[in-house]
Parts: sequence; C-alpha cells; structure tokens
Amino acid sequence: MTGLTPENQAVPTATATKHVPELGPPAKPKRNKYAFACAILASMTSILLGYDIGVMSGALIYIKRDFKITDLQVGILAGILNIFSLIGSCAAGKTSDWIGRRNTIVFAGAIFFAGAILMGLAPNYAFLMFGRFVAGIGVGYALMIAPVYTAEVAPASSRGFLTSFPEVFINAGIMLGYVSNLAFSNFPLKLGWRFMLGVGAVPSVLLAIGVLAMPESPRWLVIQGRLGEAKRVLDKTSDSPSEAALRLQEIKEAAGIPADCHDDVVEVSRKTSHGSGVWKELLIRPTPAVRRVMIAAMGIHFFQQASGIDAVVLFSPRIFKTAGLKTDHQQLLATVAVGIVKTSFILVATFLIDRVGRRPLLLTSVGGMVLSLAALGTSLTVIDHTEKKVMWALVLSIATVMTYVATFSIGAGPITWVYTSEIFPLRLRSQGSSMGVVVNRVTSGVISMTFLSMSQAMTTGGAFYLFGGIATVAWVFFYTFLPETQGRSLEDMDELFSGFRWRDSKSKPKDNNNSSSNPQVEIGPNKQ
Repeated sequence: MTGLTPENQAVPTATATKHVPELGPPAKPKRNKYAFACAILASMTSILLGYDIGVMSGALIYIKRDFKITDLQVGILAGILNIFSLIGSCAAGKTSDWIGRRNTIVFAGAIFFAGAILMGLAPNYAFLMFGRFVAGIGVGYALMIAPVYTAEVAPASSRGFLTSFPEVFINAGIMLGYVSNLAFSNFPLKLGWRFMLGVGAVPSVLLAIGVLAMPESPRWLVIQGRLGEAKRVLDKTSDSPSEAALRLQEIKEAAGIPADCHDDVVEVSRKTSHGSGVWKELLIRPTPAVRRVMIAAMGIHFFQQASGIDAVVLFSPRIFKTAGLKTDHQQLLATVAVGIVKTSFILVATFLIDRVGRRPLLLTSVGGMVLSLAALGTSLTVIDHTEKKVMWALVLSIATVMTYVATFSIGAGPITWVYTSEIFPLRLRSQGSSMGVVVNRVTSGVISMTFLSMSQAMTTGGAFYLFGGIATVAWVFFYTFLPETQGRSLEDMDELFSGFRWRDSKSKPKDNNNSSSNPQVEIGPNKQ
C-alpha cells in the first residue's frame, strides 16, 4: 500500500487496523426501479395472448352452440391463432431491427386491437376466423418483442427476474380471460361470447398509452450508431455507473464499434444496423456455438408446448366435464381456480429465477409436470372405464390439473422465454428469438387443433399419458443440452455455448457481475 513509511509499519497491528471495518460479502445491488418499470410496460404485450387463450376456453362453449359447429371446427378455431401468429413472429425480427423495439410493441398492440374488435362483431364462423387471423398477427409480434426488449434493457443481476415478466403477464391475461368467461356467462347466447372476445381490445389500448413512457432498447440504439442515447438509457437501467460503462463497452464490441469511439452518433454499416445476412448466419452457415444456441432455443420452445399446456388451458372446461363436473358454472369456476394457481406460481417463479438459476428450476418444474401428467392420465382413464361416479378419481383429476399448471408455471413457462431471449448473439437476437416463437406457436397450434380428435381416438387419459412421455424426453434434453446462464452477460453467451458440456453445470456458474461491480480493495500490505 503506498504512503507507508518505516514508522507507519512499526505501529502495532492492533492499532493500525482497529479502525478498519470488517469486510463482509459484497452487498447485493438494489433492484433498478427504472428497468423494472420498463419491463412491466413491455411485458404487458403478453396480456394479449394470455387473454385470448383464457377467454377462448369459455367462449368456445357458447360459440359452438351459437354457430352450431363441430368439434373439429372448435379445435381449429382454438388453435388457428397460433398458426396465424407465425406471420407476426417471422416479421417481428426484421420489423424491430428497422423501426426499433418500442415502436414494434405499439404496432403489435394496434393490430391486436383491430383483431379483438373484429372477433367481437363476427356474424358467422368465417368472419370470426378472419378476426382470429388479424389478432394472431398482433400476438406473434407481441410474443417475440416483449422478452427481447426486456432482456436488452435489464441489468444482468435481475435479467432473469425481469425477463420472466412476459410469462407473468400471459398468466395474468389468462386469468382475466377466465374471469371474463364467468362474468359474461349469464348473458344472452349471442351477446355473451362477443363481449368476452371484444373486451380483449382494452389491454391493447392501455399498452399503446403506456409504451410512450418507455425508452428504446440500448442495444438497438448502439447497432443504429446512436451511442449517446444508448449511454443515457444504460445509465438509467444499470445497477451502477461502472456497470453501465461495462455494458456499453460489451455492446459496442458485439456491434463491431471500436471501444475508443465515444461519439454520440457514429456511422454503422447497413448490414449491422438492419440485420442483413442474419438468416444466413443462423440457418445456412452457423458457427458451432450458434448452431448449439439454435438447437437449444428450438428445443426448449418445442417441449414447452408439446407437453400439453395449451390443451389444458384452452380445454380445461372440457377436461373438467370429462372428470365429472356437469354444469357450465362448475366447469368455469374450476377453470378460474386453474388461473389463480397458474398466476400465483408464476409470481413465485419470478423471484426464484435469479436466485436458484435456470437449470435447477427448469428440471424441477418438468419433473413435477411428468408426475402430474401421469396421475392425471390415470385418474381420467379410471373415470372413462367406470360407469359410476368415482369421487377419488374426480378429486385427483382436478388436483393434478392444478399441480400440472403449478409446476409448469414455476419453471418451464417463464424460463423458456427468459432463456431464449438471452442466449442469442446481439446481431442474431431478434431473428433468432422470432424463430423460437415460430416453433412455439406451431407446436401450440398443432396440439390445440388436434387435442379433441386425439382425446376421441385414444381417450383423454391416453392423451395425457402421451404428454407425460414427451415431458420425460424434455427433461433428458434439458439436463444434457442446456447450460446455466445465470449471472452471465448477454455478450458472453457465445463462449458459454461453444465449450459447454452437461457436466459443467454441476459446478457453480461464473458470475461476471461480481468482478465488475465489486472489485477487491487492498487494505494493507500483502502477506507472502
């Protein structure tokens, strides 16, 4: 330590150190309230999908009676929005690179608003399908852009917590949809389901107003060459000035901007600023690390939906009817209970993601889903093969639906969106995330449109046995292929995926934040 003289060194150790406070573990930074508010506003776009899923579960009962449609048409109506959303998901990456993440959120809300109004006014099945088409495009945009924006704004210390917000708001939307079903269920047949669907326009209006208070993504600003604006946003959304400087340096490096460039506005090549050549890097000539990232993203999105969550959420009234609940009111009331459980556990998950880590939470979640699906399949099979009412099987069916959505919501639900929003390199993030959403929506659409036919062909219990088998394969895939990303910066993912082996995740993940935000300070001469 400089400034020490022989006289200083001769002072007894107790005297020299008695005023030096004892150093404990570094203090955990406080949650950044500005980044928290930005994440909430961006994630509100996910309410659009959640409300549509939730409200359709009840509205389908009355739409079927009003339009006198078949089970096949019911399944198509329920699941087709997911297929239509592919248009929005595929276009969202390019759109957000051109007009920015924030403006893309506004665009998503406007499209869904139009779709909700069209569905509420639909005079026949064909017109209702057209409304689903328009709303689906808006949902596709919203699903892709919300987690990307949140991941790019959030500091690393709370990125998992904040990036899980889209899933929180999907569940909030589902809950609102279930409550809407119950509220309008006693309306006249031709009015009730129209109010259920039309009310979905309200969240999109609130979203458009709220988004005006949001800043643009700092990473998007950097790849546009607007460094001054990016620095101001990072100063507000980082846990400390040193972290803001480090984040800016990493983003500049990823965007190919020299570290010693400190101009407010710089010239950036069109290829970098507008995402040219990205699809070639993703699909045609990916590096080993990018290929692994793509497989991880596609896999986690596929298994999230292939394990049957949308079948449970969309057709829970039908499942409860099969289990033994006979009236519409009983079925809708039980469905509201599903919404309450699902929303409660997703809130628990938001506080665990950055503390427990992605892998442990995901593996625990999927393990619980496997057990719940096996028990649900067993109870429904017993009910299906027994003429008398079997009370224990009825209770077990309802309980295992609750445990299934609970275990899904505590891990597989939020972590899918958190994980895929943070693993892609900066230049590939928008299009890579949109590819994940495409897989997610296609799988969801297929499951939703085929569930009723599948239940008739192999019984409802058999369908859930199938979902349980898929969830088991998912657990093995997650265990062997997905590295832990907790505490890693977004710019560090290439290194993480290029050298990952599943055994590596048994050790504690490296925390890059500690080294940058909590440097060690010498308080005395070194002892050899």
